[in-house]
Amino acid sequence: MSNVNGESDMNPTESETTRMVGNFLDGSGESPATSQSPMDGDRSEKTISRHTDMHVAGQSDSPIVPEKPTNNEGVPPSAELVEGRGLTNENAEQSLLHRTSSRKPGEKPPERRSRGLLGVREAAQKDKKLKFTNLLHHVTPELLTASFHALKKLAAPGVDDETWSDYGVDHERRLIELHGRIHRGAYRAKPSKRAYIKKGDGKMRPLGIAALEDKIVQQAIRTILECIYEQDFLGFSYGYRPGRSCHQALDALIVGIKSKNVNWIIDADIRGFFDNISHEWLMKFLELRIADRRVLRLLKKWLRAGVSEDGQWSPTTVGTPQGSVISPLLANVFLHYVFDLWIHSWRKRPGRGEVIVVRYADDFVIGFSEADAKQCLADLQERMTKFGLELHPEKTRLIEFGVRTSTTSQAKRRPTRNV
Repeated sequence: MSNVNGESDMNPTESETTRMVGNFLDGSGESPATSQSPMDGDRSEKTISRHTDMHVAGQSDSPIVPEKPTNNEGVPPSAELVEGRGLTNENAEQSLLHRTSSRKPGEKPPERRSRGLLGVREAAQKDKKLKFTNLLHHVTPELLTASFHALKKLAAPGVDDETWSDYGVDHERRLIELHGRIHRGAYRAKPSKRAYIKKGDGKMRPLGIAALEDKIVQQAIRTILECIYEQDFLGFSYGYRPGRSCHQALDALIVGIKSKNVNWIIDADIRGFFDNISHEWLMKFLELRIADRRVLRLLKKWLRAGVSEDGQWSPTTVGTPQGSVISPLLANVFLHYVFDLWIHSWRKRPGRGEVIVVRYADDFVIGFSEADAKQCLADLQERMTKFGLELHPEKTRLIEFGVRTSTTSQAKRRPTRNV
């Protein structure tokens, strides 16, 4: 396979993890066996915890992270601006033993529990080349139940015309049955229902609304995969990530511009990103971390399920439905390899000035010196073309901008649009 990651494809910088997601009880365990090759399959140990949404921190991405806190003083603190905060140890310090009363003399020690999704997170954080071979067993009735309750209660129904309330009437029995179908290989993904919403420019944005059971299974798989990819994603990525928001992205951008030697900015947007994600490249990227063929088959089913519009089914050979539960994570995985690792490597090359990066989904801002900006824009266009993407010619701009720009330059500057 070609070098899909840029120059640093197998050495991604550790990113900050903003929360611990989806720890559910699991009855089986496995120990990791790290291979010498990044393409060899490995097994990870799994960890148990009943706590969800716990914020934990990894290493700081110092070239990107502004060093002064913002005016957001809530708990947890905003992601980028105080990224060096200490690690939350609540989950990691919990006992992995069954809760029992005090042991009597001669009594057997308590049985150790499997380590569940906390172990997946820890293994992913410890070894960036580890490939996970046994993930589907984490899809338990408990996880499916939590995934069902995590869905939006008033969301529009898909091709099944079934609402959350309809399914909730007998959801316990139905989730048990769904769990059985998943593990027997009898689960079948339904096509997405096509709907449209108006964009700011008056054009219509196509959405794909999944059937309710597809939403449940996608939410469960997303919970599992986030335990892996939240350890891999870089600190300047904000869109569709647990515990992160567009407000934090804006805070990081403001502080970065003020604190770094930034005079030129690329404000970029990828044209029709969700509609043009290459299935072939996406699966290659996923296989760098996921070696469980059953999970990969599920992901392929959702990508290839097609779209139903006015009762007519049409296949999907490219793109992922914007609006589905799993799409935001898949989009972030795709851009992690196509853009994030590439730009992180690009700015580390000798002779580069200070470079800041903030990405929210398929919109991103890069700040640097003038010479670097022009070269980066040319390299970025070439990079996007390689993976079937294109910078939007009307929304991508090279702008002279920054607090160190002279008053004269500010008066004369004009945005240069990318063509």
